[in-house]
Amino acid sequence: MIIRHMKRKNLYKTVLGLAMATLTLTGCSDEWDDHYSTSTKEVQGGTLWDAIRQDPNLSNFASVATACGYDKALASTQVFTVFAPTNDVFSSSDAEALIQTYNSQKGRIDDDENTTIKEFLQNHIALYNYSVSSRSNDSIVMMNGKYALLEPGSISGTPFVKANELHNNGVLFKVGAPLKFFPNVFEYMSKNSELDSLYNFFYNDRFYRRVFRAEESVPGGIVDGKTVYLDSVFVQQNELFDHRFLNARINREDSTYWMLAPTNKVWRELLDEYSQYFLYDAKVPDRDSVMYTNPRLAIVQGTIFSRGINLDHMINDSLMSTNATYNFQRRANQWGNDSLHYYEYYHPFAPDGILSNVHAEECSNGQVFVSDDWKVNKRETFYQTRIIEAESNNSIKEVSKVENTQGVLEETVSPKFRVVDNKSPFYGQISNNRFVEFEPLKTTVQHSVTFNITDVLSNIGYDIYLVTAPALANDSNATEIQRLPTLLRCTLKYHNEEGVEQAKQLASRVETKGDEVDYLLLAENFKFPVASYGLVEEEPQVTLMVETRVSSGQVNKTHTRTMRIDCIILKPHEE
Repeated sequence: MIIRHMKRKNLYKTVLGLAMATLTLTGCSDEWDDHYSTSTKEVQGGTLWDAIRQDPNLSNFASVATACGYDKALASTQVFTVFAPTNDVFSSSDAEALIQTYNSQKGRIDDDENTTIKEFLQNHIALYNYSVSSRSNDSIVMMNGKYALLEPGSISGTPFVKANELHNNGVLFKVGAPLKFFPNVFEYMSKNSELDSLYNFFYNDRFYRRVFRAEESVPGGIVDGKTVYLDSVFVQQNELFDHRFLNARINREDSTYWMLAPTNKVWRELLDEYSQYFLYDAKVPDRDSVMYTNPRLAIVQGTIFSRGINLDHMINDSLMSTNATYNFQRRANQWGNDSLHYYEYYHPFAPDGILSNVHAEECSNGQVFVSDDWKVNKRETFYQTRIIEAESNNSIKEVSKVENTQGVLEETVSPKFRVVDNKSPFYGQISNNRFVEFEPLKTTVQHSVTFNITDVLSNIGYDIYLVTAPALANDSNATEIQRLPTLLRCTLKYHNEEGVEQAKQLASRVETKGDEVDYLLLAENFKFPVASYGLVEEEPQVTLMVETRVSSGQVNKTHTRTMRIDCIILKPHEE
């Protein structure tokens, strides 16, 4: 969303008088005939500000404009359309309350965030000139970025007392009530005291900033060697809106979103629980920042829904959040199973659905559902089954090596990537229908392969499985020797709270099933002391080493040293 505002402290100094007098109007024509039909009233002369300050029935609106410096803007050569509430509907006490709010915020926040300017003055003023006729049905943009419907006798349903009053620098309408300010989903957080925790997270300066766009702003002259602007354009930037976090521009007026918002009570309860899952070791860069951000992200990820994706005929059956993976094939690639539907919720309006027992608030770009009874299951969001595909990029950290006669280290096995044919009886039994066969290059030694494991949570119990594939899955003509089982030893490495590597042998000697897809349970309810969730690791702190334990007397007789690995699964334990 683009925020437009007048910088009073710079823009309306006396020295700008001459600059404004020569300003070329931007975005509209100087020819009134381009905007008004021959039936429209003649220009009455004078500026908008002349008309407002001379009208006794607009004195209260004028007092607010003067206090905020908009008297100078409305007296300039820039073109505006003003929708001014009359004193009959906007009292002196109403005006005084707005002025007090403006003064209390002045100097503490930028003018375009001052609620009197943003929610009142800019909500009643549009850049450029607009008029109405008997056929009018136009959507216009107010200075605060809000869209308003301009119809023959009203603006967004508020009736005109008087319309199409033309002046040298714009059009004046008198309206029968102050125009209601509708916050968007992002802005609504600041309006509800029950959402203070949510608001403080989203508006934290770790993520939120305003960026000035000089190329989109209207210059007004040079003061003290610096360009000052009649119309300054700022863009709200919030990293939380980005694809890697929420993938939702909930501050945009031209998009429609629903958001499930936890009250302060729910936020505290969830944060108390979730913080234990995001403990990081002392050597992690920016550890404090990561430990602040991730448990809070765990609360809000999966709570925003684009109405462009969730259409009316779909929403009773399921809601897919902006963090969901929409494509079934991508789900299969990501998790090894297209039935996993993280960040998607079935029957959201059912008694136990996520949108049951909530309070709905209308916003300018959607709705906020305030919840004091949280129904989002963590197992449907961040508390996920981790599937490490053996064939995926960066899954294999290293394989075993031995010195040759020249003292050079050589690998003892060679990874061969295998695909399960769709006619094979094993098709659909193996994750992504792919696995890796580690073919021995040296026949006289044991072999090992070490896999990288990323994105684990701390202090949750994982059931850890190693999934192996049979030779027949890729080759229906596999020989008896190729189909032999193997014996494996598995060692898990991870960090403790100080960042010191720990090692735990999960299995000393487990046997695979030669002709079956085998799920080898290596550990039950294993808890990592620290998390690696969300970290970008050149050297992942969690690894699993898988070694053959087949003796020379067993090789090619009862067992093989060839390993066929499908994946590693870390599944949150269920009692």
